[in-house]
Amino acid sequence: MNYIDLQIATQSDYPATELFQEWVDAALTTRMQESEIVVRLVDEAESAELNLQYRHKTGPTNILSFPFEAPPGIELDLLGDLVICAPLIAKEAKQQNKLPAHHWAHITIHGVLHLLGYDHIEEQDAEQMETLEIEILHKLNIANPYLEESTQ
Repeated sequence: MNYIDLQIATQSDYPATELFQEWVDAALTTRMQESEIVVRLVDEAESAELNLQYRHKTGPTNILSFPFEAPPGIELDLLGDLVICAPLIAKEAKQQNKLPAHHWAHITIHGVLHLLGYDHIEEQDAEQMETLEIEILHKLNIANPYLEESTQ
């Protein structure tokens, strides 16, 4: 099993630690070694600050992924950090007519895939990443999050 360090820096609602564990484990099923991931749940102000500092974009974002690169000669199982904006996840789930837990699962898995090196800047890479997200979510009995009419 993978290790999750869950940090709560928000007053907003968020899923139980066990759900984060399930989602992270599902995203890491093909990875042979155990990993540690820091999941930090934040409010919009902290998300906006980090988004500006690291991506040079204004405003909060649903998730930021920070892969960990160990210095030469140091071996750690730390895969990286995920920073998730809890109030924004709630807003997006409502706007997209999704169950909040399903949207949390999707965003968490999306972030873990970023830590593994997946990206969605180029269309071909985006298709590969989205296909993998859909497959992982399907194994968790969660519908395709990219369908227009989502009645999850």
